[in-house]
Amino acid sequence: MRHFLTVEQFTNEEFMMLVKRASDFKHGRDTFRSDRTVVNMFFENSTRTKMSFEMAEHKIGMHQMNFDVTTSSVNKGESLYDSVLTMQAIGADVVVIRHPDANYPDQLVNLDVQVVNAGSGTGQHPSQSLLDIMTIYEEFGDFRGLKVAIIGDILYSRVAVSNMMMLNQLGAEVIFAGPDQYFDKRDEKYGEWMSVDDAVKTADVVMMLRVQLERHPNGDKPFEKDEYHRLYGLTRERYLTMKDTAIIMHPAPVNRDVEIADELVESEKSRIVQQMSNGVYARIAILEWVLKGRYDELSSQKW
Repeated sequence: MRHFLTVEQFTNEEFMMLVKRASDFKHGRDTFRSDRTVVNMFFENSTRTKMSFEMAEHKIGMHQMNFDVTTSSVNKGESLYDSVLTMQAIGADVVVIRHPDANYPDQLVNLDVQVVNAGSGTGQHPSQSLLDIMTIYEEFGDFRGLKVAIIGDILYSRVAVSNMMMLNQLGAEVIFAGPDQYFDKRDEKYGEWMSVDDAVKTADVVMMLRVQLERHPNGDKPFEKDEYHRLYGLTRERYLTMKDTAIIMHPAPVNRDVEIADELVESEKSRIVQQMSNGVYARIAILEWVLKGRYDELSSQKW
């Protein structure tokens, strides 16, 4: 049984196979259909991830259910394990889960339902990484020698964790920049730290991150919006120093005029909207990979 949980579970070849499958679906070179049942279980707020999973499920014909945390027995003390156990018992084949616990998949290892990680606290966001890698691959066609700057609140970003691992594994040169207090020195094994100005000038991909205030301890808010934008944001002035062929990315939601100037969100170099579109096809590729593993397992059994 296949679960889609982290980027480390994949070799380069396996991950790029998913990228190419997503591209096949995007450009109409192939299709995939499934009548299996999926339950979307989002214990944290989401727009892009939740809706693009729903759109992906709709496009391939899955029977779709949405788990409403606000009206569920979670409010009576039900554990994540028991919630997922219930989904398994009523016939779900796949559960797509976003949860604040970075290690939540460890709680579900004994269940007979396939798990897709749609974001685990400050742990990982592998489906976002897949669509990001897809977007970069569409632009440059290779990762070896490519310079990718991840700028902003790296310490609390699960997107940063998944991307720094996968980009490094694929041969890209990762650059980090942003406030010192939003960076863990242990991540230096994946890339080099430099100033925001130098990172923007150097990078082929400028990947901006939102400040994850909801994850900061004690509501820590050391910067005012204007101050953060001036010191660490992608301003119009910094944009003008980017390479001619460089692109801008952001996992969103975007705080305009904080980590990135409002006018740059849909600028010529921006691929932010393209990332959102690619998210649907990346998630179709994930669902196909998960479900085909289940089909292969079932077809190999002797009855």
